[in-house]
Amino acid sequence: MLRRAVDRRGRRAAWIALAAVSVVLPFQLGAGALSTAVFVLIAAIGAVGLNILSGYAGQISLGHAFFLAVGAYTAAVLGGDHHLTAAIWLPAAGITAALCGAIVGPTALRLRGLYLAIVTLGLVYIGQYIFLNATGITGGPGGRAFPAVSFGSALNFAPGNQLQIAGLTIDSNGLYYFLALLILWLAVGFTYSLQRTRVGRAFQAVRERELAASVMGVDLARTKVSAFVISSFLAGISGALFASYLSFVVPSQWDLLLSIQYVAAIIVGGMGTVLGPVLGSIVVFALPDLITHLSFVNTSGSGGITPGDLSNIIYGVLIIVFLVAEPRGIVGLGDRLASLLGGRRRRGDHLDPSGPSPGTNPTTGGGVFP
Repeated sequence: MLRRAVDRRGRRAAWIALAAVSVVLPFQLGAGALSTAVFVLIAAIGAVGLNILSGYAGQISLGHAFFLAVGAYTAAVLGGDHHLTAAIWLPAAGITAALCGAIVGPTALRLRGLYLAIVTLGLVYIGQYIFLNATGITGGPGGRAFPAVSFGSALNFAPGNQLQIAGLTIDSNGLYYFLALLILWLAVGFTYSLQRTRVGRAFQAVRERELAASVMGVDLARTKVSAFVISSFLAGISGALFASYLSFVVPSQWDLLLSIQYVAAIIVGGMGTVLGPVLGSIVVFALPDLITHLSFVNTSGSGGITPGDLSNIIYGVLIIVFLVAEPRGIVGLGDRLASLLGGRRRRGDHLDPSGPSPGTNPTTGGGVFP
């Protein structure tokens, strides 16, 4: 009982420390590193959504890029064409993607595993055809501009705009960072709460064994569709922020490679864990920028291995290594390390030379037996 209370306090302290670091971090980073941090946070929102679908509900999806694109182009139409505030187009992006998820979700009722993955893979190619030909919405192969986040004239995230708070100056990169951070923490908090609800337990039951879940009274149709809807909603939010931050996107960016990157993120971080998607996103989506600083990587485009090529190789290696060695990813490694250190600490306490030696009475110092 005492150990559980100590562990609970330790986790609470870790969460508080993580929140404090995430708030202070942007003020310690340069412009390039801050931009990378923004992309990681935005990607992590979508990874949290995919983790709910695949990590908790056990529904394999390779079509995450499609839902990201739906959210992005919803933002383009409402924010760019109709000049609505982000307070409208940002949630609308999530809702539109969630509706698409509700349409796709019923396919999971008849398919599972590899077959479901192939169907969701088809979404990417269907989406590519639609996005390349719907020029009025997407701009066609040439792409289109996307609106900057704006909550009225008082708070505009366009480049060059700044916000003064308590003597601190926050530029457009910082504004995107804190908006993405807020949404990410809400998504993580939602996931943390969801796994303890009846819906969350139904997700996990379906993941473990559908037949047993059905016998226990779990509504498979409602559970699977709910997982797709929640996952797609977060993907739509992530896609809208991603396109808005880039300010210009072409349809070819919403391809299979992007979906695989999200799959890699939840596998590397830890499927079915709360913080796994965030940790995995840090590894996967910050990797290309880190690779550009390696001396043997060619960034000029004149031949040799490129950052994208090396990133793809590393993604594949990490997926194989974690699936074989540690299916719970970085979170699982952390748990193993904590257990190892905890075991050593307990053994050290048992043999603490300052305490009573084995075989003695702790009160009198004499033998245990008279």
